[in-house]
Amino acid sequence: MKVSASLCITTYNSPAYLDLTLKSVLLQSVLPQEVIVADDGSGETTRLLIESYKKSYPIPLQHCWQPDEGFRVAKIRNKAILASKSNYLIFIDGDIVLHRHFIKDHINNSKKQHFIQGSRVLVSEKISKQRLDSKNINFHFFSEGIINRIHTLSISCLSKVLTKNYGAKDHSGVRSCNLSFWKQDAVAINGFNEDFEGWGREDSEFVVRLLNNGVKRQNLKLGGVGYHIWHPENSQQLLEKNQAILDDALQENKKWCSNGLTKTELP
Repeated sequence: MKVSASLCITTYNSPAYLDLTLKSVLLQSVLPQEVIVADDGSGETTRLLIESYKKSYPIPLQHCWQPDEGFRVAKIRNKAILASKSNYLIFIDGDIVLHRHFIKDHINNSKKQHFIQGSRVLVSEKISKQRLDSKNINFHFFSEGIINRIHTLSISCLSKVLTKNYGAKDHSGVRSCNLSFWKQDAVAINGFNEDFEGWGREDSEFVVRLLNNGVKRQNLKLGGVGYHIWHPENSQQLLEKNQAILDDALQENKKWCSNGLTKTELP
C-alpha cells in the first residue's frame, strides 16, 4: 500500500513550543501530505501563529480546534483523525522538534497492521528555555542539554534491523508524542476513547485496543528522532480515574470503545 502521511500535532496554549515544532516540519527531507494542528482549546495567540504559517507553508496546514473545557486530548485527536486526508497518521505533541528525517523514517518503516512507537530525546529545562528564546532548532548528538544522548542518532541502515525486534511489544512505555499508525486501524477500534479527560493513559488504552485487534507494535530506533522540549508536568488529578479505564480495557480484552470516532463531530 502506498503511504500518504498526515502529521497531527496536539497543542494547548503553548505557541512558543508550537512555533519550534512547525519550523522543524519545514526542514523535513520528506514532507507529509498535510499538517493538522489538533488544538485542545488554545487562545488567540495560537490561532494567529498558525495563520501566519499558513501564508507560506508548502503543504496544507489545518487548524482543528475545540473549545477549552478541560484536558480533552482524546477528543481533539479523534477530530484530527476524521479531518485527515491520508491513509497513515503520525502523531506528535506540540513540544517536539523533529529530526530532519523524522517523517521519512516513519513512512519507510510503516508496515501493514503495525503501529510505530518512536524515540524521544529529552532536552533539559535550562537548554529548553534557551531554545524557546532563541528559536534555534538545530539539535544533534553533541548538543548541550541532551539527557538521553544515544536517542539522537539517526542511522537508517541500522534502524531497519533494530526496529524489527527492539523493545516492548505490549502497551508499556507508549507515548503519543511520537506515534504513528494506519488510519484504517484507528477507525477499526473507534479511535481514542473520549471517556478520558485529564492527563494520562489515553494513549496506552488506544494502543491496548490496537493490539487486541491484531495490530502489532514496532519500536523505531535510530530513526524518527523527536526532541522533547522541557515543560512543567501536567496535572495528574484524574490519573486514578483514567487508570481504571485502562485497566478495564486490559481485563476485558477490549477492541472497541463506545465513546470514540463515531461520536466525534468536526467543528
